[in-house]
Amino acid sequence: MLNRIVIVGGGTAGWMTASYFKAAFGDRIDITLVESGNVGTVGVGEATFSDIRHFFDFLGLKEEDWMPACNATYKLAVRFENWREKGHHFYHPFEQMRSVNGFPLTDWWLRGGPTDRFDKDCFVMPSVIDAGLSPRYMDGSLIDQPFVEGADEMQGLTMSEHQGKTQFPYAYQFEAALLAKYLTAYSVERGVKHITDDVQRVNLDERGWISGVTTAEHGDITGDLFVDCTGFRGLLLNKALEVPFLSYQDTLPNDSAVALQVPLDMERRGVLPCTTATAQDAGWIWTIPLMSRIGTGYVYAKDYLSPEEAERTLREFVGPAAADVPANHIRMRIGRSENSWVNNCVAIGLSSGFVEPLESTGIFFIHHAIEQLAKNFPGEDWNPVHRDLYNDAISHVMDGVREFLVLHYVAAKRDDTQYWRDTKTRRIPDGLAERIEKWRTQLPDSETVFPYYHGLPPYSYMCILLGMGGIELKPSPALALADPDAAEREFLDIQEKTRRLTESLPKAYDYFARLH
Repeated sequence: MLNRIVIVGGGTAGWMTASYFKAAFGDRIDITLVESGNVGTVGVGEATFSDIRHFFDFLGLKEEDWMPACNATYKLAVRFENWREKGHHFYHPFEQMRSVNGFPLTDWWLRGGPTDRFDKDCFVMPSVIDAGLSPRYMDGSLIDQPFVEGADEMQGLTMSEHQGKTQFPYAYQFEAALLAKYLTAYSVERGVKHITDDVQRVNLDERGWISGVTTAEHGDITGDLFVDCTGFRGLLLNKALEVPFLSYQDTLPNDSAVALQVPLDMERRGVLPCTTATAQDAGWIWTIPLMSRIGTGYVYAKDYLSPEEAERTLREFVGPAAADVPANHIRMRIGRSENSWVNNCVAIGLSSGFVEPLESTGIFFIHHAIEQLAKNFPGEDWNPVHRDLYNDAISHVMDGVREFLVLHYVAAKRDDTQYWRDTKTRRIPDGLAERIEKWRTQLPDSETVFPYYHGLPPYSYMCILLGMGGIELKPSPALALADPDAAEREFLDIQEKTRRLTESLPKAYDYFARLH
């Protein structure tokens, strides 16, 4: 029976993989994780998709179990600042799009919304975020949703199976290193063998399959399936097996980042429950509020900005609190491996692929890959169908997210520097140009977005197109013949629900303080 898994590399990817497979297969599987004590984690992946809750549910963990240990907060949306023009902002929230008479509410908004803010007119969450509020009351109960939290029919589904059924109102923001530490204890307690050592050689058999890895102090470690979680190095997949890497940099040129972890008095500052992406002259800056600090970083293209200039800009952006904080400079490998599963090696995390963290996709990629590997776990015959299904799923997710991120830059109205002017003339992925032409006339729907699952429903595309402001959009001509009364009632209902929530919900920091 094929049941010996060797995971090479720890960090978030390695320990999410180890903990999930222990929860899935228990003692019927033998897991060894070997990680170097000398290799640090990239650590930029501190924000997530709302689907990450399914990971913790699968492990049997409640928020009070893991959030305090990981300095965690809620993320209700991504807030985009200065992408249309300086001083402008909008939200891409975790909130189901309402529809009226078969048309999304955003279509009715284009025809004639109450204000010039599509996000606040069509969604409740932007106003909740602006007020710094929690989506849960102090007793832990969730704001009213069109589903029952924890309902049996929603249990045990993968992320792709959940899409379209529910939209949970928040994701998480946490300290990636602390999550890895927490999952280490969870996994080891359940029988995962943890080896801290340096891998000196990857051993291949006569077929070119991995037979084992040789470590400095523990000798040879053998197994059946090897999972490469070695980050951008791609020690097993890219180096030992020489699997080609397909770069996305012709369409997504940002290849560098500088990050700071800034301690702050968050009780005094307050927690804005969202991730903020603030456009800069040659990229953008992320701001992620945790319980005792903020994580922040400047993502940029080295062709337009030097590391020294990027660090100086970031420190000026943060202010005096950043003065003595050490900076972490990161070179990012943007793109994906041609195949993430080759022979008996599967890459998960950065070794599989990565795009810039504009929509917090890094941990989503890890979670999705783990689910797909569990779904397509091989038998003793190593039927290639499982491998091919896995590789198709991974490439579709990566290529779809690539399209979505490119849309941010193509749709952004900003053009005040060469960096932003070049976003309007750079090559875009095949198929996206045709889709954009359709969206000028008809807002995105399930038939016109990237055709394979990639974690982003049509309303996400609507938010980016409406918020960025660089592509002219038109309401459906059919709305000129439709009665607007029902849409007007929907807009009023959102205003009333917003008022009730902003008057009754607790401050986000106060809720987290109780939880912690």
